[in-house]
Amino acid sequence: MQIHIREIDHVVIRAASLDTMTRFYCDVLGCSVEKEQRELGLIQLRAGRSLIDLLEVGAKIDRADNGTHGAGRNMDHLCLRVEPFDADALQKHLTECGARLGERAMRYGADGFGMSLYLFDPEGNMVELKGPPEGTA
Repeated sequence: MQIHIREIDHVVIRAASLDTMTRFYCDVLGCSVEKEQRELGLIQLRAGRSLIDLLEVGAKIDRADNGTHGAGRNMDHLCLRVEPFDADALQKHLTECGARLGERAMRYGADGFGMSLYLFDPEGNMVELKGPPEGTA
C-alpha cells in the first residue's frame, strides 16, 4: 500500500498563553481565528488552506504524555491529509510496518469533520492521518 499525502491539514502547538500566541500568529503572520473552544483550551487559526491549532498547556485536551512545555515538546501533533482514506486499510498497513497506533475517531480539520487516525513516529511524535470531510468521500 502506498499512502498519498495531499497536504498538511493542521499543526497543533502547545502554548503557555493562548492570547499572546493568537496575537502573534494573527497580527504578525496574517492568520485569522477560525474557531475558538476556550472550554477545551483550544483556538484554531486559519493559515491558507491549513489550520494552526493553539492548545493551552494543561488544558482539558492537553495530554500528560506530551512532556513539559518548553522542553522541546511544544508541538502536540502533525496532521497529514490523506486521499483516498480507508481507515481499516491504513491501520492494517501501519500495523504491518510496526507503527504504534493511537485512537481512530471523527475529528475537525481544515475542511471540516472527518475520520482520522493517530499514530506515533519512531521518536514518539504523534501524527494524525486525516481523511476527507464527512459526506465527500
